[in-house]
Amino acid sequence: MDLIHIIIYLIIIGVILSLINRIPMQSSIRSIINGLVVLFVIIWLLQIFGVIGPIGGMRLGTLHTH
Repeated sequence: MDLIHIIIYLIIIGVILSLINRIPMQSSIRSIINGLVVLFVIIWLLQIFGVIGPIGGMRLGTLHTH
């Protein structure tokens, strides 16, 4: 996965998260959703850059260098 694709995915995730935050809901639910998304993104980035291995045998993405 190229760096530009990672940036595009992060922008898309940010836009989706901001749209979710506009939905009226309790602040505790919103905080949980935000925390889960941030945790998912951090784990995904660590796996892409090879800092951590796959969790539970599932790989979320790979970084191919040319």
